[in-house]
Amino acid sequence: MSTKKRILTGDRTTGKLHVGHYVGSHRHRLAMQEEYECFFLLADLHMLTTKNTKADIEKTSENARTIVMDHLAIGIDPHKVTFCLQSAIQETYELQLLVSSLVTVERLQQLPTLKDMASSAGLEQMPYALLGYPVLMAADILLPRAHLVPVGKDNESHVEIARQIARRFNNAYGDVFPVPEPYVMGGALVGIDGQAKMSKSLGNVILLSDDAQTVRKQVMRMYTDPNRISADVPGQVEGNPVFIYHDFFNPNKAEVDDLKGRYRAGCVGDVEVKEKLITALNNWLEPQRERRDYYARQTGFVDELIYEGTLRAREEAKVTLFEAKKAMGFTGAWNRISRAAEKRRKKEAQQLVAA
Repeated sequence: MSTKKRILTGDRTTGKLHVGHYVGSHRHRLAMQEEYECFFLLADLHMLTTKNTKADIEKTSENARTIVMDHLAIGIDPHKVTFCLQSAIQETYELQLLVSSLVTVERLQQLPTLKDMASSAGLEQMPYALLGYPVLMAADILLPRAHLVPVGKDNESHVEIARQIARRFNNAYGDVFPVPEPYVMGGALVGIDGQAKMSKSLGNVILLSDDAQTVRKQVMRMYTDPNRISADVPGQVEGNPVFIYHDFFNPNKAEVDDLKGRYRAGCVGDVEVKEKLITALNNWLEPQRERRDYYARQTGFVDELIYEGTLRAREEAKVTLFEAKKAMGFTGAWNRISRAAEKRRKKEAQQLVAA
């Protein structure tokens, strides 16, 4: 049995991952897989909060495969982590209901992230599923009895809901759940438009699965200093997306420092700065392309990984749910009723035989 602390994190199954996902979350997962027992959730139920058409749902399996492949490409070891499909863990639905009485509507309405999500999705009113998003997230966290939950600073409040639910459950019914701790990660990456965080819906992304030509196209579109009308005009480095990306993805720090110095002095053009970024990004992505090709040639490997991981997650969830229901008294009620019913059936059968 593993003595490592357990982590639960995941991704909504809305499509391919981009370099912003890597900077904000997935680079941390590479280190986590060595230190922790990791459960990576393919969160298709969470997708329903803003994407719930039949067409969206039918894309789940393909999107789940893509997300797993993106993980393998960046270097996640399939033998060290557990990938699991959220909707296939039936215990999630049940635990969400059981703990829903431990948090109030008013408490959920205080979360600014929910309002932001509704606004971003163009929703005029808050759907019940979106309001209950943190309760569903709590069920995700509590079922595998996770100790740590990696999140960005803006989602730390969601983990606090899970902590509150765990404490209230344990106080009311007995200790069943570890109280999870947030593992706060930083490093959100601005999109290539320089206007907002990288987002597929805004189209301001570079995908982890992009080929070399697509990377070139996206970098050449990248926002720079709007006040710089020619290469001989001194430019702004701070907050400039091209240099933000150089700092993250270009390992040649001497080259980056040289570019910054010349840019500030008006001695280098945007094209040269972007060309060197294209080279850096493609050098960084090339090993990922090789790993992606390797796993793609293993037909059915990703499906097997999700299948086996989901079965493992379900076994953990069954144990947890049983303990939770036992603590609440539900198993005792059912056992008493079922024993009485079986006793009556047995007596009736004996009477029929005697007659």
